[in-house]
Amino acid sequence: MDVNFSFGRALSLALLALLLTSSAAILKPYDLLYENAVRSFTEGDYTNAVRYMEGALSSYAEVTSAQVRCRLRCQDQHPFDAPFRELQFFEVVLHRSACINTCIEEKIGTQSMHKVSEDVIQDFNRRIPYNYLQLAYQKLKQPEDAAAAAHTYFQANPEHVEMGQNLEQYKNQEGMLEEHFVDREARPHQRSFSAGVRLYDDGDYEGAIVMFEKALVEYYRADVKCRALCQGPQRFEGHDHLLYRYSLHELISDHFTQTLHCDHECVRDLATRPGRLSPMENYLPLHYDYLQFAYFHVDMLEEALQCAHTYLMFHQGEEFMTDNVKYYQEVLGTLGRPREKAAWYLRRHRQEVELLLIGSDIMGRQFTEGQYWSSTGGREDSNRIPSGTDGWMDYVPISEKKNSTESQPQPIREGGPLVYDSVQLVQNSVALNGTQRVLLDDVISVEECSDLKQLAQAVTMAGDGYRGKMSPHTPNERFEGATVLKTLLYGFEGRVPLKSARLFYDVSERARRIIQSYFLLNSTLHFSYTHLVCRTAITGQQDHRNDLSHPIHADNCLLDPEANECWKEPPAYTYRDYSALLYLNGDFEGGEFIFTEMDAKTVTASVKPKCGRMVGFSSGGENPHGVKAVTRGQRCAVALWFTLDPLFRELERLQADEVVQDLDSKSAGHQGLNINPKDEL
Repeated sequence: MDVNFSFGRALSLALLALLLTSSAAILKPYDLLYENAVRSFTEGDYTNAVRYMEGALSSYAEVTSAQVRCRLRCQDQHPFDAPFRELQFFEVVLHRSACINTCIEEKIGTQSMHKVSEDVIQDFNRRIPYNYLQLAYQKLKQPEDAAAAAHTYFQANPEHVEMGQNLEQYKNQEGMLEEHFVDREARPHQRSFSAGVRLYDDGDYEGAIVMFEKALVEYYRADVKCRALCQGPQRFEGHDHLLYRYSLHELISDHFTQTLHCDHECVRDLATRPGRLSPMENYLPLHYDYLQFAYFHVDMLEEALQCAHTYLMFHQGEEFMTDNVKYYQEVLGTLGRPREKAAWYLRRHRQEVELLLIGSDIMGRQFTEGQYWSSTGGREDSNRIPSGTDGWMDYVPISEKKNSTESQPQPIREGGPLVYDSVQLVQNSVALNGTQRVLLDDVISVEECSDLKQLAQAVTMAGDGYRGKMSPHTPNERFEGATVLKTLLYGFEGRVPLKSARLFYDVSERARRIIQSYFLLNSTLHFSYTHLVCRTAITGQQDHRNDLSHPIHADNCLLDPEANECWKEPPAYTYRDYSALLYLNGDFEGGEFIFTEMDAKTVTASVKPKCGRMVGFSSGGENPHGVKAVTRGQRCAVALWFTLDPLFRELERLQADEVVQDLDSKSAGHQGLNINPKDEL
C-alpha cells in the first residue's frame, strides 16, 4: 500500500468533510472538489465522481460570480469622484479594497481557500470536467445528462474525435431529443447572436431583430463582467514578485496598465467562441449591420438609420453603409443619430488605447500602436477604432454579402485550361452548387488506375498518415496509406515495380498542374501533402451503419456548424489552399464524396468515385465535405493537398524530387541515393 497516498487521501477527505459540515456561508473550494471527483472516477465510484464534479463546477461559477458582483458593488459604493487630492485617491482605494474583501468572504468564505493552481484553472477553461461527467453519467446509465456533458465539452474541443463519435451514438439512442444536447456553459450573448443569424438567414426578420437586440444587451452586460474580473491579480512578466523593487507610482502604473490591457482584451474574449484562438470577425459591429438590414425589411427605417449610423462609428467611411444612410435620410427627411450606448463604448475604447500607449512608454514594453490599430494598408487613420482584435478586423459587411441594393456578385476565378487533352470537364462550381469546385474525368487511364491500385496493395500500411490509427474516422473501416517518398524508395529497393512508383509521382504532378491551371492561379501551387490511401469495409460490421467514412470537415479550418463558422486556426492545416481527390476505382458500395452547407448536414453535391475521376476544390470553409460509409469492398484514391505558400511545401515531396532527379540521371547507378532512411518516417 502507498502510505503517502493513503495519508494524503485521508487528509483530503477530512478537509472535505469539515467543509461539508461547516457553515453554509463557506463555499467548498472547487479545486478540492475537482481532485476528489477525479479520484472517485479513477476508482470507479461514478456516483461520487458526479457529485463532486457537479459541486466543483457550481463552486467555480459561484467564485467567479462573487468576484464580479462584489467588485461592481464596491466600485459603485466607493467611486473616484473628481477632483480629489492624493490622499483622497488612496482613501477610495483602501475603502474599495476592504469592501471587496468583506463582500467576497461573506459569500464564499476565506479567499485563501479558493486560490487554485494554474493547471486547475486551465482544466476548467478547457471544460475538462465535462469529459469526466460524460463518462460517469454514461456508466450510471443517465444518457440525457451524458449527452449534455458531451455536447458541452465538444463545443470547446471540436477536434476531439472520440467525443464526436460519442455524440453521434447518443443521437442515435432511442428517446434522445435535440433539447438534450445543450451547452451548459453557453455564453448568452453568443447564443442569442447565433439564433439571430439563423432567423435572419431563414427570412424571419422580426424574430432576428428580437434576438440581435437581446444579444447586444447581453454583450454589454458580459463586457461589464469581463472588466470586473480584470480587477483581480495580474501577472508581471519578467519579474519575480519577491524581488520586485519599484516605487509606489511605478508599481501602481504597472499594475494598472496590466489591468487596462486585460480590460481591452475583453473585446477579443467576448468575440471568441469556446476552444477557439481567433475571435469571430467584426463581431460587435456585425450586430448593427444585421439589424439595419433587418429593420429595413420590416419597414422600420428610423431604427435602420440609427443602426447604420452606429455601424459607421466602427467603420467610418464604408461606402456601402454610407449609401444606406443617405437613402434612409432622404426617405425619412431626418439626419438620425447613432446609439448612445455604442458611442460611449467607443469613446472609452479610444481612451484605453491612449492610456495603454502611455503605460507602455513608462514600462518600456513592446506595446506599439500598430498592435491595436487596423492594418488595412496605407497610412493609419486616427479615426479608425482600435481594439484587441486588430482593429475591428478587415471584413466584408453582411449587407454587402446579402446584396442590399447595389452590390454585384463576385466573379469566380475558374475555367482555365485543363492542360491535358484527355481530361474532360464534368461539372463546374455552378453544377456542384458551390464555389471553387470542379469535377473532372479521364485524368488517368484505366491501365494507370490498375497499376496504382496494385501498387496500393503492396506499399500501403494500416494507419499510415493517421498517426498509426488503423480506423481513425470510424471503427467500421480500415485505413491504409503511403506517401510518394516511401513508394519511390520501395521502388528503388525493388520491393515494388519502379515504374509504378514513378507513376504515383507523375500522376500527382499531373493533378497539381490541372488544379493550378483550372482555377487560374497567378502563383505556383505547391504540394502540402500527398497520400495514396485505401479505405476498406470491415466484414461483419456493416449492418445498420449510420456513420460516415470521413466526417464532414473543411481542410484548412475548424468547422463549427452551430456557429455557421469555420475557424482558421490550429490544429487545422491553415496553410492549405486547394485540395483534390483522384479516384482509382469504383467497384465498391457506398463511399460517395459529398459537399455540404456549413451546417454539415445539408448535402449540396454528391460525387460517385470511379477510375480517373478527380474532384478539386478550395480548402476553406466554403467547401465542407466528407465521405459516406464504405459498406462493401475497398475504395482507393490519391489524396492531394496544395498550398500557395512555399514555406509550407511538403518536405517529403522535396525529397521525392531529389529521388526522381537521381533516378533520371545517367550516373544514378554509380552514385546511389543520398537519402536519410529516417526521412521515410
